[in-house]
Amino acid sequence: MIKFIVAGLWLCAVTIGAVFYSFSTSSTSAAPEPEPALLGGLDYVKTEVLSVPVLKKGGIVGYFLARFVYTVDPKKMQKLSAPANALIADELYTYLFSNPNIDFTEVASLDIDAMRAGVRDAINKRVGEEFVHDVIIEQIDFLSKEQIRDNTIRRRTGGSDSGKKAAKADHGSEPAAEEAPAH
Repeated sequence: MIKFIVAGLWLCAVTIGAVFYSFSTSSTSAAPEPEPALLGGLDYVKTEVLSVPVLKKGGIVGYFLARFVYTVDPKKMQKLSAPANALIADELYTYLFSNPNIDFTEVASLDIDAMRAGVRDAINKRVGEEFVHDVIIEQIDFLSKEQIRDNTIRRRTGGSDSGKKAAKADHGSEPAAEEAPAH
């Protein structure tokens, strides 16, 4: 009987010692985690393809098509009251329309790095803190009105030679011949 009591006390002491040891070792290893390196702890937010009309001399000269990827802090993104994609798209449209230095028709004068920095700074200014860390361009294109018109004509005619003649007729290069009805 005494052996059972001693064995029970021995089990209680070992259990209490194990619990005490596990709590003491777990609290010392709970040091704060180091901050992740830049881009290591950030989320990537991809925009839809944005189509921005380019206005010049009172008319549309073409369309700027782009898809961007933004690196944002996920904790700050959860705090936003508005959807991040809507906020980013709105700020991008506002920046592209209000900045006279961006001229997509003049490829030589277009500064992509300045545009990316300007978009990032405009979004961060609107949010009121550093929300966007980097702007990555996934796709960027400029289509003139003439290119869009030619592509539309080719699609309608199925890309045949008659479609090319119709495209030239629309541009005034070659007069369109009217066919007489065959009765």
